[in-house]
Amino acid sequence: MTIPRDIVSPPKTAVPSSPSPSSFFNAGTSPSYGTSYFPPAPEKQLKPFNTGDIKILLLEDINRTARELLQKEGYQVEFHTSSLQDIDLIEKIRDVHVIGIRSKTKLTASVLDHAENLLAIGCFCIGTDQVDLEYAAKRGVTVFNSPFSNSRSVAELVIAEVIMLARRIGDKSMEMHSGTWQKGSARCREIRGKVLGIIGYGHIGSQLSVLAESVGMSVLFYDVVPLMAIGKARQVKSLSELLVSSDFVTLHVPETHETRDLIGRTELMAMKEGSYLINASRGRVVDLQALWYEPPLIIDQPVLSDVLIANLCLENIYMCSEAMRSGHLAGAALDVFPREPSADGPYFNKDLARWATEIRNLPNIILTPHIGGSTEEAQEAIGAEVGEALLGYINFGCTIGAANMPEVALRSITVAEESHLRVIFIHQNRPGVLRQVNDILGDHNVDKQMSDSRGDVSIRAQEPLLARLACSR
Repeated sequence: MTIPRDIVSPPKTAVPSSPSPSSFFNAGTSPSYGTSYFPPAPEKQLKPFNTGDIKILLLEDINRTARELLQKEGYQVEFHTSSLQDIDLIEKIRDVHVIGIRSKTKLTASVLDHAENLLAIGCFCIGTDQVDLEYAAKRGVTVFNSPFSNSRSVAELVIAEVIMLARRIGDKSMEMHSGTWQKGSARCREIRGKVLGIIGYGHIGSQLSVLAESVGMSVLFYDVVPLMAIGKARQVKSLSELLVSSDFVTLHVPETHETRDLIGRTELMAMKEGSYLINASRGRVVDLQALWYEPPLIIDQPVLSDVLIANLCLENIYMCSEAMRSGHLAGAALDVFPREPSADGPYFNKDLARWATEIRNLPNIILTPHIGGSTEEAQEAIGAEVGEALLGYINFGCTIGAANMPEVALRSITVAEESHLRVIFIHQNRPGVLRQVNDILGDHNVDKQMSDSRGDVSIRAQEPLLARLACSR
C-alpha cells in the first residue's frame, strides 16, 4: 500500500481469473484488476485465493511448531537456520507473501521496497525494533510479534544471573576449568535481603518481580507510566531514585528513541558502590559515548568498572581496564550488545568491535549470546503464538495483536454461509475513504463491520451478505 488510490464505482463484470493473494490485500501496490475476485462456485471458500499460492520464508531457525503449523495449512514454506545477507534477503523477499524472522534480520525500508507481494511479517520474538514498523504499515504490511511467550524464560535467566554474580560463579567456574582450586568467600554474598531495581515493569519485569520476592529480595521498579505493583514491589518516581537504592539493576525496556542511551555515565555514577548491572533488553539502551569519556589515569576512578567496559565501545580500553578495578560496580551480566554477530560461530571478537575481545577477560562479567528467550518451551510457545496470528490474518483478516496496525476482528465465517464474504481494506487515514467504501457496498446487506485507525493508517473489515461482490481496487 504505497499510495492508496481513490475508490471508484466497480464495473458490472467480474474478472474471471483468480488474482494473487497480494492483489487481494494490498490496495495500491499490485497491478489493477478492475475488480476483486470472488469464486463463483456454490461452496463457500474461506479465503479469496488458493492456499498453495502463499509463499512463506522463515529465517533464523524458527521453531518447528510454526513450520508445521504453516505447512499443515498448505502454504509453501521455505526454511533457513540463519539470517541472510542483505543482497540475498532482498532477492528472497521479492515474491514471498509472509516472512518470519527473529532478532538478527533487519527489515529496513530499503529492504521492504523490494517486497512486491509481502502481506505480513512474523517476528518470532518479543522485540520489533528490527523492523521499520511505520514504513511497513504504509505499505499495508502487518507485523506480528510475541510479547508474552518468552517472558518467563528471560525472567528466569535474570534471577539466575543475580545469584551467579553475587557468588562470582562465572569466575569460580573459569578458575576450575583452568585447573585452579581457589576456595574463599571474599566478595561473595547472599541475595536475600538485597534490593532488585527493575527498569521497565512489563511482562518480563513483573514476572521477575515475583521470582525475586520468592527468594527474599525486595523489589523496586521504575516505569514511565503508573502500574499496579505485584506482591510487595514498589514503584519509584524516578530513575535516579531506583539507581541509588538498588543492589542489582536490571533493564527490561524496548529500544526506542526514548530508551536509547537510557543508562549513561551519569546514571552509572549514581548507582550504589558495589552494585551490579544486568542488561537482557537491547544493547543500545546504554550510552555508547559513556566510555569515550577519558578520565585522568587514576586507578580508583569510581565511574569506570566491569559493566562500563562490557556494555560500551572504548577509545582507550587499556586505561579503562585498569580503572574498572575500582570496584564501584561489582560486576555485570550482559545478554545483548550494541553490535551482535549475524550468524553463529567464532565471531565475537575484535572484527565485530574493539571491545569484544577485551570484555571476555574482565572479572565477574557473565556474557551470553542473546539467549534470554532461548528455551525450548519459550520457542515452542512463540512459534504457536506468531504462527496462529499469521494464519488468522491471512485466512480471516484478523489483526488482533498486530504491532503496527489497528486491531480489527470479525467472527469466523462458516462453510455453510455460502453467501457471506469478508472484505479487508487498508488505506491512508484521510477524510472521505469510508464514504467511498460505503457507496460501493450500499446496495448490499452488510452483516458486520469494524473500522479503526492507528496514526496515518486505517483498516476496515466488513462482512457483506451477498452471492457475489465486485469490489474496486
